[in-house]
Amino acid sequence: MNSREDQLKAFDRLLTIMDELREQCPWDRKQTMESLRHLTIEETYELGDAILDRDMGEIKKELGDVLLHLVFYAKIGSETNDFDIADVANSICDKLIDRHPHIYGDIEVANEEEVKKNWENLKLKEGKESVLEGVPRSLPAMVKANRIQDKVAGVGFDWEEPEQVFEKLKEELEELQHEVRTDNKDEIEAEFGDVLFSMINYARFLKVNPENALERTNKKFIKRFQYLEEKAKENNKALKDMTLAEMDIFWNEAKKF
Repeated sequence: MNSREDQLKAFDRLLTIMDELREQCPWDRKQTMESLRHLTIEETYELGDAILDRDMGEIKKELGDVLLHLVFYAKIGSETNDFDIADVANSICDKLIDRHPHIYGDIEVANEEEVKKNWENLKLKEGKESVLEGVPRSLPAMVKANRIQDKVAGVGFDWEEPEQVFEKLKEELEELQHEVRTDNKDEIEAEFGDVLFSMINYARFLKVNPENALERTNKKFIKRFQYLEEKAKENNKALKDMTLAEMDIFWNEAKKF
């Protein structure tokens, strides 16, 4: 692996290239924080895909793309004299030191849970009015629900045992079924949301990331369905002309792989 000196040289090289592109490239010169925003989100999702695929080569490439965006935003900030990359780095360094008094101070913690509770309490002392203040509004609903539950648990608002959460989930399912029988669309949607929220909470108690779990199932389904499509094509059949029984044969074959 590279030495610390080589790592710093590589980062300095990136900063130099960013300066040159911002000055000389028409596309890079015209970019703003707003124009980069959707591209940054896309790059983050691509990094997420690479992580789920456990493809270290792709992870390295996607991390580079994300790093470029971070440097790009800092460059734009420096042009308006608001901040530069040093301010960005020092800001996160200061936060990490302040939020880890068990490392840089005299606080003692017994485990990871105490670290998380201290983290949320420290954020409130910094002037935040709510522990939920830091949850981005634009997060996808499943990720947002997971973050909400994680944050309130950090200040003690939580169930004690997984069995309690599972009982709550069953209760929410019964309420959903009741609304389904009454065919009240608005209430069905509300209760369905409660079921999903409870499922995400249960996943947290099982130490399962719900986003990763669902994406794992998505990928599995895609692979099986594409196998089904390939087999149909090999047999000169269109899926729309096949019966479910015929498709099930290939689907069960796909499951074996």
